[in-house]
Amino acid sequence: MIKTSYLSKTVQELQPSGIRKFFDLAATMEGVVSLGVGEPDFVTSWSVREAAIASLEQGHTSYTANAGLLELRKEITKYMKRSFNLEYDPYHEVVVTVGASQALDIAMRAIINPGEEVIVVEPSFVAYAPLVSLAGGIPVPLATKGENGFKLTAKDLEAVITPKTKALLICSPNNPTGTQLNKEDLLALSHIIEKHDLVVFSDEIYAELAYDEEFVSFASINGMRDRTVVINGFSKGFAMTGWRLGFVCAPYELAEAMLKIHQYAMMCAPTMAQYAAVEALKNGMHDVEDMRRSYRARRNYIVKSFNEIGLDCHVPGGAFYAFPSIKKTGMTSEKFAERLLLEEKVAVVPGSVFGTSGEGYVRASYASSFEQLQEAVQRMRRFLENL
Repeated sequence: MIKTSYLSKTVQELQPSGIRKFFDLAATMEGVVSLGVGEPDFVTSWSVREAAIASLEQGHTSYTANAGLLELRKEITKYMKRSFNLEYDPYHEVVVTVGASQALDIAMRAIINPGEEVIVVEPSFVAYAPLVSLAGGIPVPLATKGENGFKLTAKDLEAVITPKTKALLICSPNNPTGTQLNKEDLLALSHIIEKHDLVVFSDEIYAELAYDEEFVSFASINGMRDRTVVINGFSKGFAMTGWRLGFVCAPYELAEAMLKIHQYAMMCAPTMAQYAAVEALKNGMHDVEDMRRSYRARRNYIVKSFNEIGLDCHVPGGAFYAFPSIKKTGMTSEKFAERLLLEEKVAVVPGSVFGTSGEGYVRASYASSFEQLQEAVQRMRRFLENL
C-alpha cells in the first residue's frame, strides 16, 4: 500500500478541481442539460480533420522538432501579425505545446522562482493557482467585482503588489466571467506593470471569441511585448479541444527557457494535430467567424433570459460563458448548483470554484444548441419559481 507520506506536500495540499464533482454527478444521471462544460459544441472543420488524415496517410508519424513543425510556427507568426499586429520569430520565439494548459505550465516553471508571488485575477480558471503552486510560486488572488463587470483595475492591481511579486496572470476574455479588457484597460495596467517590473502571463485562448469590441493582445500594448508571455491555442476558437494543441509566443530568452522544459517533459506536441493546425490557420478562419456569430447570438439569448427570470447577469464581452448572480436565492453557489442539478437536471458550475469572489454566482456555458439553452432556461425558471 502506498503511503501518503511518499507524496509531495505541494500535491497533497492541492484541492481537486471543483468542476469535476458536478460533471461526475451529472454523468450518473439521465436527461441532464449541461451548461457546465467549457467546450465548443462545433465539430472541428472538415478540412482540418482531412489534413490530419492526410498526414497519417503520408506517413508523418514521427516526432517533430521540439518547438513544433517549422511550417506551423511560421503560420502562427503570420496569424499573430495579421490578427494582433505582433511580430515573433518562428525560429526562437514560438513553442507549440500540448494545449494551452501545458503552455501555462512551462511558462510558470521557466520564470517563477520558489517563494515568488504571482497575482491571479479572480474569478479565474481553476488551474491557474495550482499551476503557480506546482512551479514553487505563491498564488496571490486578486478579486474583481460583479458591479464593475469583473474588470481588473490598475488601482486594485497596485494594491496587492509586494516586493515578492514576480508576475501577473490574466485571461481576457475571461473564464468564467466572459469579461474582456479593452485597450484602455490594458494601457492602464501596463503602467503598473512597467513601474514594478513585472512579467505578464496573458492567457488569450478565447481571443477569437470576442463579440462587441476588437480583441487586443496585452503584448501589443506599447512596451509590453518584451515582458509578456502570450498563451494561446486551437481548442476554443477553432473547436479543437480534443486535439490538445496550444502555443506560446514570448521574447527569445523566455521562449528558449520554456523550450528547455518542453523538450525534457513532453518532447513535442502530437504530429498529426500540428498538421491539422497548419490547415486551420491557412484556411479555417471563415469557420471561426461562423462560430463567433453563432456564439454571439446564443450569448444575447442566455443573458436576456437570465435577467428575465431574475438572475442578474452582466453582458460578457467574449468566450462562451455567462456568470449570473444567484445571491437573491440566499443559497451558496455550490448549494444552488447541487439543487438545480438534482431537482431540474441542469448542470452549471458553482462560482466558488473559481475563487472567493466567484461566490454568489454560477458559470453557465452557452456552447450548446439553442434548443438546449431554451430547455435549460425553462427548467431554471421553474426551479426559481419553486424555491
